[in-house]
Parts: sequence; structure tokens; C-alpha cells
Amino acid sequence: MSFQSFSYFAFLPVVAFLYLKVFPKGWQNGLLLAASAVFYWFNRPTGDSWPCAWPLVPLAVLAAVCLFVWRMGLALARKEKKGRLLAAAVVALLAVLAVFKYFNFLLPVLPLAPGVLHALPFPLGISFYTFAAVSYLVDVARGDMEPEESFVNLAAFLCFFGTITAGPICRAKQLLPQLRAEHRFDASRTVWALQLFALGLFRKVAVADVIMMYVQPIYSDAAGHGGPALLAATVGYTLYLYFDFAGYSEMARASALLLGLDIPENFKTPFFAANFSGFWSRWHISLSGWLQDYLFTPLVWADASRLPLIGRRVSRLSPVVCVFIVFFVSGFWHGSTLPFVVWGFLQGAYRAGEELIHQKFGKPKKKAPARVLWAKRAGVFALWAFGMVFFAAGSNVGGSGMGQAFAVLVGFFRDWSPARFAAESWQAVLDGFYAQNMMAAAWCVFLVFTLALAVWFDWQRAFRFKNKSAELVLQSQKTAVRWALYYALVLAIFGGLLMASGGFGGASFAYGGF
Repeated sequence: MSFQSFSYFAFLPVVAFLYLKVFPKGWQNGLLLAASAVFYWFNRPTGDSWPCAWPLVPLAVLAAVCLFVWRMGLALARKEKKGRLLAAAVVALLAVLAVFKYFNFLLPVLPLAPGVLHALPFPLGISFYTFAAVSYLVDVARGDMEPEESFVNLAAFLCFFGTITAGPICRAKQLLPQLRAEHRFDASRTVWALQLFALGLFRKVAVADVIMMYVQPIYSDAAGHGGPALLAATVGYTLYLYFDFAGYSEMARASALLLGLDIPENFKTPFFAANFSGFWSRWHISLSGWLQDYLFTPLVWADASRLPLIGRRVSRLSPVVCVFIVFFVSGFWHGSTLPFVVWGFLQGAYRAGEELIHQKFGKPKKKAPARVLWAKRAGVFALWAFGMVFFAAGSNVGGSGMGQAFAVLVGFFRDWSPARFAAESWQAVLDGFYAQNMMAAAWCVFLVFTLALAVWFDWQRAFRFKNKSAELVLQSQKTAVRWALYYALVLAIFGGLLMASGGFGGASFAYGGF
């Protein structure tokens, strides 16, 4: 039951009607938890290789985590010395996450006969609800919030169907007070939610999924394509990941907004950032904020004197070193394979290198000439796209492993013939979409239209509206423009759904497996 599926289009209004119009305040979170359990059940992993009731494991893990976090939160509030209990709870949560993230990767080399151990079904959203759980326990231990007495309220926060697939990573101190309040139908809020959902659905099915039809055939045969086609596919994948994840995040926010819940924005036009500090303050904002508060800050203030070798020379780690560590670790969080490690290393190098340049030459002027800003934006985009080669290999786009990544990178320098580029690009559309020239031409026209519309909207949001929320940008347009956008979005969504899946199925979200 993905957000762009027909089943979700039926599921969400029913839940909203019952939640806002039928159930009294005391039962609303119980309904939300039950709806989230239904959503999670319909998104359970399936496969013939799992024995017996193996697909039930993710649901059991989620229930166990909710119960554990609830009890730990109450225990932390009672204890005067919380350090050891908090550390044990966080280690336990991260250990469960590590088992499901890395067990299948290590399974082939484990010293047990085949058939004794089986691959584990990966729980939907385990990274996201684990991070939310860790932040809740840390905030309770720090005294930043009171523990949640109600198990139903806490479980509804951790399991909420709007965020469990791929975030945003919500903070308990922001969302739990909202869950304790009563929510009723509000017409203007419903309109905003529908507008935001339509915008997110447009980004996903009319832009991201359509771009991937071109990227997949080229990346699947990297050695057989020339440099321009591989470069175009790399830029295409970079745009795909953004529009896919930003579209998901907007649909998640819209689902919550429909119910009267306000969850954080996750993207604010990152490709218009002029440095990597600005980029990461606009890309996957909830993860960046979580890493800042729960990994970077503790690292900066940690006592490094007890560390082997390093501890003899320094008592605290340099902020630049901590920045590098945080982004390097984020690579391991994204995946267990070497391409994700390299991707994390690159992000750490970009950010740490930027900080070192600022220390050496000073921070750039806030009001630089436009040509300088655009050159810097182009540089940030180029470096980010270079990293996407490894991210795509880690995500198994057309192939997996470092061999796939190097095949793409080496291919960048092969045969820059315009004629070959045109032929390979046309063939990629025929292979990825529909093997008829007329249909391929329609694909090209459709993508030019939807991509131009998506870029225009981000441009408006970044420069005219100073990165206000997406639904406010849409509402602030002149009446004629706004209604033209409504019709354009609806037509593009319908066209994208038909082009991508022949109906209301749709491809999965890129971050759904993290």
C-alpha cells in the first residue's frame, strides 16, 4: 500500500473520516495505531524463501520496540543517574537495527550449514522508527520532555503510517503534544493537505518515475554506453532521487496534515544551495537535524582522552573531525555495501573540506555576485551527482557493487559522439518505456513538460518565496496561475501513473528500504 497506490487513495480518506468525524478524543490515537498496523501489514515483506510465519517478524519487532521504548522512557524518568540505562537502551535499539541491516549481508560467510539460517525479512521503516525512538529516550533522559505515560500514544507516534515508510524523522517533543490534543475536521486545512499531496504525487509519478525509465536501461549496461549517455543518466538519477524522496516527504506531510498533525518539512530546494553546509540544511532535513543533535553534538563534547593513541594528544575531537565522522557514519546507515561507505566518505570529505577552506580563507561573503553563486551551485550539484554514482550502485540501480560504480565512472570518458548519444538515449527510452517511436516521442514531450514545471516551482519557492512551505507557495499564486497549476498537476499525475505502471500501482520509493 504505497502512497501512490489506489488502495492508499481509499485508505487515507476512510481513516481521516473516522478519526476526525466519528471517534471521540480518547479513542483517536487508538484508531491511528490500528490504522498504522493495517498499513504496516499490507506493506509486510513477502517471499518464498522465508519459512513459516517469517513475514510476521517485522510486525513483531515493531511491537517489541514500541513496548521497550515505552518502558524505558518511564524508567529513565524515575532514575536519578540515567547514563547507563540510557546507553543500554540506545545500544539495544541500534543492535536490533544493525541485525536487520547487516545480517543478510553477512549470511553467506556465517559458519553454519545452508538451510540452518535464513535471510531476515527487512522491516519497513526500521531505521526511521529507531531514530525516532532514540531521540525520544535521549530527550527524556536530558529532561527536555516528560515521558509519555500512555503506551497507545507513544506507539501511535512511533508507528504512524504517514512517516513509518521513510520518515520524516519526527521528534517526540513536537508530535506527542499534538497526539494528546483533539483533532476535528477543518475545511481549509483539508484543502492545504490535498494540494500538498497532489504536489508530492506529481513529483513522484510524473517526474521521478518517468526519469527512471531512461536511467535504468543505461545503468543496466554501463559498459555498452558512451560517456554522454552515462552522464545524462547520472544527472537523471540525481534528479530522480530528489523528486522521489521530496515527493514522498510531501505526501507524508499531507497525510499528517489531513489529520490535523504538523510534521517537519524534509526538503527545501537543495539544488539551489551554494555550499554543502547549505545543501545539507535543505536535503533530508530531519536526518541532518537528528545527526546534528544526537551524534555531532555528543561527539564534539565527548572526552577523547581515553581513546587509544589519539587520547594522548587531544582531549576533545575537532569539530571538523566530528563533521567527517558524522557523514562517514551516515554512509553505513544507508547500507552495508562498499558503495554506500564510499558515498559516506565523499559526503564527509565535502563537508570537512568546506570547513577547512572556511578556516583558511574565511567564510564567503553573504552577498556575492550572481555569477559566483551560480558557479558554486553548479559545483555543488556536480560533486553531489558524482557521489550519486556510488549511491546508485549501493541501491542496485542497474547493477550493484563497486564494479558497477567504476563501470559508470570509466564510461564517462568513452566516445563523446553526439550521434551515439542521440541513438543511445532514444534506445533507452524505447527500452524503458515503450518500444514504439511515437510513444518514445510522447515520453520526451511529457518529461520536458513535467520537469520544467517541477523546476519552475522550486525556483519560485527558493527565490520568490524564500523557501516557505510548498503548500503556501502554491496557495500564494494568482488565481489564474493557481488553477492552471491544479489542472496541470492532475493531468500530469494521471499521465505519470499510466506511463509508469499502466494504472495505480506505481514504483516503490527510493528510501522505502532504509
